[in-house]
Amino acid sequence: MTDINGGWGAPPSARFDSLAETFRPVFARIGKRAVDRDLARELPFDAYGWLRTSGFSRLRLPPAQGGFGATLPELFGLIIELAAADPNLTNAYRSHFGFTEDLLNAPDSTWRDDWLKKLGQGETVGSGFSELGDTPLGSYSTRLARNGANWRLDGEKFYTTGSLYADWITLGAIDGDGQPIGALVPTTAPGVEIIDDWDGFGQSLTASGTARFSGVEIADELIKPSAVRFSYSGGFFQLVHLASLAGIGRAAANDLARHVAARKRVYARGNASRSAQDPQVQQVVGKVRGAAYSAGAIVLQAANALQRAYEANQSGDQDLIALAGRNAELEVSQSVTVVTSLILDASTVLFDALGASAAKRAHGLDRHWRNARTIASHNPRIYHDRIVGDFAIEGTTPAPQGGVGVAKQEQPEETGA
Repeated sequence: MTDINGGWGAPPSARFDSLAETFRPVFARIGKRAVDRDLARELPFDAYGWLRTSGFSRLRLPPAQGGFGATLPELFGLIIELAAADPNLTNAYRSHFGFTEDLLNAPDSTWRDDWLKKLGQGETVGSGFSELGDTPLGSYSTRLARNGANWRLDGEKFYTTGSLYADWITLGAIDGDGQPIGALVPTTAPGVEIIDDWDGFGQSLTASGTARFSGVEIADELIKPSAVRFSYSGGFFQLVHLASLAGIGRAAANDLARHVAARKRVYARGNASRSAQDPQVQQVVGKVRGAAYSAGAIVLQAANALQRAYEANQSGDQDLIALAGRNAELEVSQSVTVVTSLILDASTVLFDALGASAAKRAHGLDRHWRNARTIASHNPRIYHDRIVGDFAIEGTTPAPQGGVGVAKQEQPEETGA
């Protein structure tokens, strides 16, 4: 009997393997050139397109809208598998899946139906929320102001992950009254400039650089009805990163086993005539694989909490919605330090099972640590442990993630003469 799952654990649903059959050949095709793309800094436009053509971008959409109706555990199971092939692409699709969740949790409306139709036709969405500079925490310097019958968009974004590959950018801005407002912007609209200037040492092919908007005309139908995102958005976006890490762990484990199996040279202090039979080397391989397995199991467990939050939102029961949303955020936060530590350690210790030749750039083994370290730097993990500890001690509900910016300075109180 063929073991489809390769010892990585039970799939997240009974139908998962039949669902994954559509995408596994695409993942394999993507993985074949992952090292070459990394070495050449070759943006994966083709690979992004293969995923789009396969229907990967439509995973969460209901079948009536051209999708697969995947549950959140199924989605994250496939994100892990894609990340094992190339974690740059999981990040490139991260904002798209987040916008899809916005729609799936939004009340019925013509706007929602129109966007579900666009996504069902294969259109994709990149990110446009983060800004550099002195923007105040919780606000934006990007502005959307009324301009006759339409709107005018001006500003600059950074970490615009996936936008260079996508049809649309979902972004946040402030309106003429300084209030938050959201919009969808065509990536090819006049006045839109997307620049590949992300120079991180990891995740270098995610197209996470600058997007500039200069006098971009935005029609009313592209303005979001609400700037508020779905209730479990913080946990969702963080779990995409953790799923990417779990996939990196799988790739590292597989690469390591392959290199050890092929290795002929041994050290005089070794324990066998072949490296593959050396029990100390086997121990390192087992440790790396165990870390990857554990990370994946944790991710799928947390994905179940997100699924419960999604189902609570569909119920309309406000108490249930609040409880499920809180628990989803907590379960993800409880996972962050554990998963990041597992994979950062695994992507370092793997070199202990190999010789100095493993450091050759052509092997691409360093990319696992570089990618993992870059992903682990998003939404700093030190805060997740504090949030969990505060809940455990005081019962404090985690506050929503509010982005990054410059803290507002407290004004001194005026005193009478």
